[in-house]
Amino acid sequence: MSRICIVTADITRLEVDVIVNAANSSLLGGGGVDGAIHHAAGPELLDYCRTLGGCPTGEVRLTPGFNLSAKWIIHTVGPVWHGGEHGESGLLRACYENSLSLAAEKGFRSIAFPAISTGVYGYPKRRATEVALAVMRNWNDRFEEIIACCFSRDDAELYHTLCPECLADM
Repeated sequence: MSRICIVTADITRLEVDVIVNAANSSLLGGGGVDGAIHHAAGPELLDYCRTLGGCPTGEVRLTPGFNLSAKWIIHTVGPVWHGGEHGESGLLRACYENSLSLAAEKGFRSIAFPAISTGVYGYPKRRATEVALAVMRNWNDRFEEIIACCFSRDDAELYHTLCPECLADM
């Protein structure tokens, strides 16, 4: 039986099989968690990502972790929030589903997610957290650990409010 864990941490320092990057469609780095992951992984990540030809919203791409503690990175492109009437929840759900599906296919046992699309893409945090947790619960039995890696204590508290049964290290 796996567990869903909520942590307030720097995702680039987590010792897990794979971390998920909330990337932009070019996969060439950006701000927020994407920029932090690219910076921590080193220039080899950018060189590798240049060979991938980008990634459409909701899909995933796998790269080595290079200088990270995690050996692998799953890059996914979350939706930009446009009021919720443009398929955003389905696209966000696809980010989590496709990431977990690829991780399971590769035999990874531990995976850490940032809060996809809740930064500059403007997805409302509570709605995004509800989507993330719903998908994580569906995949819970296929991993030893699924981590919701939160940027702030407030974000972690939101996850914990919506998932009181989740383990929390806030």
